[in-house]
Amino acid sequence: MLRVTPLVTLLLLIALPLTAHGWDRGDVDRFATLPAGTSHPEGITVDRQTGDVYVADFEATGSAGHVVVFDPKGRFLRTLTLTTKTAPPPSSLLLGLDFHPTTGAFLVIDFGNARVLNVDKFTGASTVFMTVTGTGSGLNALTFDDAGNVYVSDSFRSIVWRTGPNGGTAAPWVTDARLGTTGVPPFGANGLAFNQARTALYVANTGNDTVVKIAVNNGKSNNPTAGPVIVFVNSINGADGLIVDDDDNIWVCANQADEIVVIEPTQGRVIAKLGDFEGIGRDGAPIGFLFPASLVFSGKDLLVTNLSLDLGAALGDPEKRTVDSPWAAQVTTHTVSRIRARIPAVKGLNHDDPRDDRH
Repeated sequence: MLRVTPLVTLLLLIALPLTAHGWDRGDVDRFATLPAGTSHPEGITVDRQTGDVYVADFEATGSAGHVVVFDPKGRFLRTLTLTTKTAPPPSSLLLGLDFHPTTGAFLVIDFGNARVLNVDKFTGASTVFMTVTGTGSGLNALTFDDAGNVYVSDSFRSIVWRTGPNGGTAAPWVTDARLGTTGVPPFGANGLAFNQARTALYVANTGNDTVVKIAVNNGKSNNPTAGPVIVFVNSINGADGLIVDDDDNIWVCANQADEIVVIEPTQGRVIAKLGDFEGIGRDGAPIGFLFPASLVFSGKDLLVTNLSLDLGAALGDPEKRTVDSPWAAQVTTHTVSRIRARIPAVKGLNHDDPRDDRH
């Protein structure tokens, strides 16, 4: 009878091939550092004419709203301090921002005043582009259809609002309980994007950890209408910013898992998890992702804002503290991260080689 000693067992285990594989998360590095006087970067977009990167900050204790502009290599260009000629002045709580695809208007969500501003990208001078009816809105992210209509998520009222290319008072495009939340973080509808055929609008729900799918009727027309609303996928921890690539894969910031989750559009199956949090550097900046909030493709890269928000402190409620809160409280230098926009090969999918630049 063969007697297997602990030493023999160890040697046998070493000789066996390893079959367990983790996600190939890629390498996260720092793209840019916010200048003094700005903090908590949230919304992000790229000017497709120049490649410059625009980042909105969400300063819970600030007195003015800022958008910081970097060149395509992450070098600081200027800080826009938003102003208006009419009251109220822009708040310090700025969220989603983007350039209108046909008019070129630079639109920035003023979360604190429940409106969207049209901002001069060189001076910060602003006019009101869009307002909503009623009270208690938490406007968060925006996107566009092929006709130039503007869609804005409302985190607090379970609504996606819509207005025309020239703005004005928005109307509810869809209202559904799946777009609201009683969870933590206390934001429902957040990042949103259409698929390439304009047959679906995907909306991240932060507090519910879901991606919601809204069917779109006549998506290529001037007046798309909303169809049935379903929860497309669950369990993205703090689903926040959301974009869709050229192959309809859905890229989502998981702000409480400090990663980017990529899901394919047929079954909602996860096909990539990118990045992670690796602590706080000597300069007080997060290493990797910390409360990643928004994301945008820039060439072959994916740029991601590190909101680094101590949620319990921001809300004045220790019971709203998240797993990121103690780390975020240590951050003194605020950053935007960069990772290659690449979906590595995954066993079980219909390919063997890594797929690069899937956008």
